[in-house]
Amino acid sequence: MTGKHDPCGEGAGSPASPRLWSVDEHLADVLFAATPLPPIELQLLDAQGCRLAEDVRAGADLPPFDNSSMDGYALRTADTVRATEQYPSVLGVVGDIAAGAGDLPKVGPGQAARIMTGAPVPPGAEAVAPVEWTDGGTGTGQAADAMGGGDQGDFGDEVRVLRPVAEGAFIRRRGSDVTAGDTVLDAGTVLGPTQIGLLAAIGRATVRVRPRPRVVVLSTGSELVQPGEQVGPGRIHDSNSFTLTAAAIAAGAVAYRVGGVPDEASTLRAVLEDQLGRADLIVTSGGVSVGAYDVVKEVFADYAGVDFRRLKMQPGKPQGYGRIGGDRGVPLLALPGNPVSAYISFELFVRPVIRTMLGAPDVHRPVVRAATTASLRSPAGRRQYLRGRYRPADGTVSPVGGEGSHLVGALAQADCLIAVPEHTTALPAGSTVDVVLLTD
Repeated sequence: MTGKHDPCGEGAGSPASPRLWSVDEHLADVLFAATPLPPIELQLLDAQGCRLAEDVRAGADLPPFDNSSMDGYALRTADTVRATEQYPSVLGVVGDIAAGAGDLPKVGPGQAARIMTGAPVPPGAEAVAPVEWTDGGTGTGQAADAMGGGDQGDFGDEVRVLRPVAEGAFIRRRGSDVTAGDTVLDAGTVLGPTQIGLLAAIGRATVRVRPRPRVVVLSTGSELVQPGEQVGPGRIHDSNSFTLTAAAIAAGAVAYRVGGVPDEASTLRAVLEDQLGRADLIVTSGGVSVGAYDVVKEVFADYAGVDFRRLKMQPGKPQGYGRIGGDRGVPLLALPGNPVSAYISFELFVRPVIRTMLGAPDVHRPVVRAATTASLRSPAGRRQYLRGRYRPADGTVSPVGGEGSHLVGALAQADCLIAVPEHTTALPAGSTVDVVLLTD
């Protein structure tokens, strides 16, 4: 995943680059080698959440035959033209037609066939009179019971129709939903429940899609304790692996959480080697700054094409990216360990990579312009990303919480990021700013 601006060329991993990189430069680099995953054929339920890799055309009409949309009586319309409740049309019942029936009676003048919802319309019939438009038939036997009512008795041979029935009434015509040869789903469509239902309805058992990328999320740090366990002195609960795994799933990936890897180079190497086989992308958090125990950089120095650099942004200054493993390797994005830094870095850099792998057209979060309700400060030379709440009704945005990269309580209340440009150190209330929307 070595990018266009890689100062290391084809060499091994490097210490932090001496220069500061802009957000846009780093994003261009991490996206440079990101490509959509190759299409594969999947069973329908395995394809949920994936994007179609090709147009899907119907091989047959849907419905495949004329069928009834009501329980009632299939009949000829001419026999009901003068029907009223006082003077009903009396028709002879020539048989029953259940859903799935193949042997159909023919309906002639003065005749009707009792029919169930979804059953094929018999030859000679032009419409269906719902059972509510009839007296239910003179008998109350097996067929009436199949329609949900009646006592046991002999099969009725007559039905009284109480009103006129228009031609085609309560008949679902063959091909009225889908015609054979129609393109029913376009390439790029994300398959949800209704799309999968349509594919099943037209008889497709499998479909060609771009698979959801498999993202392995690692959080490093010997201080990390898993939620539900007791926190001792100097220890904290691991939140990053949960935040980033959930964010990867929300972006469309299949995500695997590997939390709380201790600051031991041998352990991290073993975990990485174990996870490479199931990963299309590896995301780590922690261990990318200049601390004495930042083993992530130490371990990734063993792999060619991994670069660590500092960005002109706050929070999220230290970042790493590249590829690890054999052949072309598995893409890697190494994020800072502070919770807010990790999440904002994910939104800016990891999410676009996942969306690219999915073959999505909307790689980036939408950005809108809004007026800030409060004055803002920002360090010189850094692009500041503040947490905020966006009000589309009046086009304003309000900062949430402070600037600290540990403030997860404020982060949980935010629905957007307020971007303050690198060259700006202060903005008065009412200033117009870029707002990155975080809601899907």
